[in-house]
Amino acid sequence: FAAVSAAAEVDSIDGFYLESRTCQVYTGPCFANAEFGLTGNDAIMAWHIENGRHVGTDLAGLSVVVVVHADRTLASAGIGDAGQVKSVIFVNDKADAAQREALVDFAKSQIGKAGLAVVRVESMPIHMSLDRSTLEGRLEAGRAVKMVTRKARPGDCICSNEVAYYPPLASVTNFVPGVAREAEFSGRGLGTQWSMPDSRSSYMGLFSF
Repeated sequence: FAAVSAAAEVDSIDGFYLESRTCQVYTGPCFANAEFGLTGNDAIMAWHIENGRHVGTDLAGLSVVVVVHADRTLASAGIGDAGQVKSVIFVNDKADAAQREALVDFAKSQIGKAGLAVVRVESMPIHMSLDRSTLEGRLEAGRAVKMVTRKARPGDCICSNEVAYYPPLASVTNFVPGVAREAEFSGRGLGTQWSMPDSRSSYMGLFSF
């Protein structure tokens, strides 16, 4: 009985993930090389938890969003090789105090050194969805973040060498690259705001830990 109870307390968590960056991620080497060092310093990363617990707290149905700014392109090595970074975290306002703390801890655990450079944490309404059939993703975090994504299609190819050139910034079990029909950050804390509509800059994925 004790062994069964202990197993039941082990944290596990799953859901879906949306990402958009200020550079193309579904692209060819020539396009990526043209952008490297000039753009791609910013990213939105968002998780919606469908089931599970983190640090012993039930987080099912809640979302958390991180916006990262770096002084280098978030490229093949992701956040780990992006120079100096800072981040803001937006927590679903439906979370109680324990859930808010757990969501922040979960987000920090997923973003590497950016988790050590969080300059702002805010609670706000977060609406996040992913249509599993069309792979269209939607995210709104208050007035600070907006993202609408879709799966990349053959018509999005320009040079016919397109691949998922830069991998997702977060750990995911399955993912597809896509187009950000809308992607913008207009929040505070990072010293920058940006909008990248109609760019091949997004990922939609699933996570399970």
